[in-house]
Amino acid sequence: MSLRFTVLASGSTGNSLLVANEETKVLVDAGLSMKKIEQLMQERDVQGKELDAILITHEHSDHIKGVGALARKYDLPVYANEKTWDALNKHLGELADEKRVVLEPGEMLEFGGGSLQVESYRISHDAADPVGYCFYEGEQKLSLATDLGYVSSKVKEKLADSDALILESNHDLEMLRIGHYPWNIKRRIMGDTGHLSNDAAGEALCEIVAERTQSVYLAHLSRDHNLMDLAKLTVNNILEEGGLPAESRRVKLMDTYFDRSTPWDKLNRES
Repeated sequence: MSLRFTVLASGSTGNSLLVANEETKVLVDAGLSMKKIEQLMQERDVQGKELDAILITHEHSDHIKGVGALARKYDLPVYANEKTWDALNKHLGELADEKRVVLEPGEMLEFGGGSLQVESYRISHDAADPVGYCFYEGEQKLSLATDLGYVSSKVKEKLADSDALILESNHDLEMLRIGHYPWNIKRRIMGDTGHLSNDAAGEALCEIVAERTQSVYLAHLSRDHNLMDLAKLTVNNILEEGGLPAESRRVKLMDTYFDRSTPWDKLNRES
């Protein structure tokens, strides 16, 4: 058995994650146009007709832009919690009632006869009821946590023992402070319902990274207030200071992109 994934796009201009095993392919968010999502999937040898479902983290436009069009074209069920559906309905257009599926935080969803399991959990962000997701196949675990103001102890528990993790590293604090955004926007980004800084991501990883963790994808980087090399340097330095030097840890810090997908990453842990 093997669980694999590709981050199709990540950043303020649009977000989408594709998770697959032998039986199932699910999309998490579709924050770009349908045409762009289809192009990004095709680059990874996946056609829209192969998808089984779309999962929604929250209702902000950079996560839902292409959801309605994709769901209608490929007749896909869309999963979100009740509060998110209340915020989503006016943005997705016509969807059959049976395609609007409620998945509340804490619930477990199964695909492919149970070979792929998905767990939803609450995070802190300025949306109706934002969530992250954990994916399981046997003993393999992939976790997604972006668009959150801080990493609570409950979120750390959910992310623990992940083989791979997609974690927000949105901004460099100094770049944000001296940047051109109005102060009220800066305060929102830095607040408990905003976005994780590079420093916050590194500090959280000191508690989350386990011996089995293979890769951490730094995600949802700001194009105005961050650089991938800076994010990786900051996180790496904090891990070093936290007693996880690069030469002794298995985990690799991985790039994500706003305009192209990452290569397929296959989890290799035996079940």
